[in-house]
Amino acid sequence: MATFVLVHGGGHGGWCYHKLAHLLRQAGHDVYTPTLTGLGERAHLLRPDIDLETHIADVAAVLSFEDLHDVILVGHSYGGMVITGVADRAADRIKELVFLDAAHPANGESLADYAPEAMAYARSSSKVVDGVELTLWPSPELVAMLGVTDPEDAAWLFSKLTPHPWLCFAQKLQFQNGDAALRLPRTNINCTVNLSNSPPEARAKQLEGHRNFEIDTGHNLMVTEPEKVAAMLLEVVGG
Repeated sequence: MATFVLVHGGGHGGWCYHKLAHLLRQAGHDVYTPTLTGLGERAHLLRPDIDLETHIADVAAVLSFEDLHDVILVGHSYGGMVITGVADRAADRIKELVFLDAAHPANGESLADYAPEAMAYARSSSKVVDGVELTLWPSPELVAMLGVTDPEDAAWLFSKLTPHPWLCFAQKLQFQNGDAALRLPRTNINCTVNLSNSPPEARAKQLEGHRNFEIDTGHNLMVTEPEKVAAMLLEVVGG
């Protein structure tokens, strides 16, 4: 039995892993799907100082308080920033990192640095509400950009997305424990279209895992292709 911790991306919540978590649990594994502070069912906790460090602390606390070890730590999109930070703080609790079409940050790099064009687009529609600059406002256009085309899935996604604090995307990741996070085994599960459109430096990182998988689907692969993602994660744990 393996232990999976699935970390969501920008504007999402633990809810986005409903289909995938069900499949992994059916296969006999433990699965945790935390929601990051200020998002999803924790949107009522939104405040001006929520940043990348807040979200790293969220997930590190799950590992600590649930007494988790040998974790397969999975991150989607912005979640790649988060799991890399968690790996730096809690490498001894992690067996492997899995990047689901995710950011692969270097020390001192923010998501805005890693994906400048996408983040510039996101910030162009940001609004300040109660002192918090928020971006990724839910819209049919955003759902389409996430690659979710099935009408039922698209409606479900649109109903649950929440705007995301910009500060999370602007804050630079700072390693505290040398290259501990970089020494962990890692698997990449990439979406074909995004991989083909990645600039050379980002593409190299998307293909430097111990295992590299590819799915011909949109960015929200855990929604559009949960069976394929589950099969790849089961291959990671040898089951």
